[in-house]
Amino acid sequence: MNAVDFWVRSWTSGDLPAARKLLTADVEAEWNLDAPVDDEELLQVMSRIAAFADRVEVISRTDAVDGSAIVYDLSAPFGTARLVEFLAVEDGSINEIRQVYDVTAVDRFFPGLYDN
Repeated sequence: MNAVDFWVRSWTSGDLPAARKLLTADVEAEWNLDAPVDDEELLQVMSRIAAFADRVEVISRTDAVDGSAIVYDLSAPFGTARLVEFLAVEDGSINEIRQVYDVTAVDRFFPGLYDN
């Protein structure tokens, strides 16, 4: 199993310790949510998604030599939001994570998700 497979399986099942093991100490994290992000905050938000969502489903994945682009549907009790994630992988670890959320749907179907 490669790092991307393990990452997806770990965070979508809410296994933060397993997901954290894949991140390099200096991982770059970026997202389009209206809140600052570092690896800890990113993992906390992803954990809340995994806990609150009825289902997190990979609907598309494109792999490259140095990472992957993944599109997820985040199904919540009242609707579905979409997340696109770009992962850069080096030596079996993730050194960059870029997430682009459908912010309108996230705010509607996952209220308070990224509030501190």
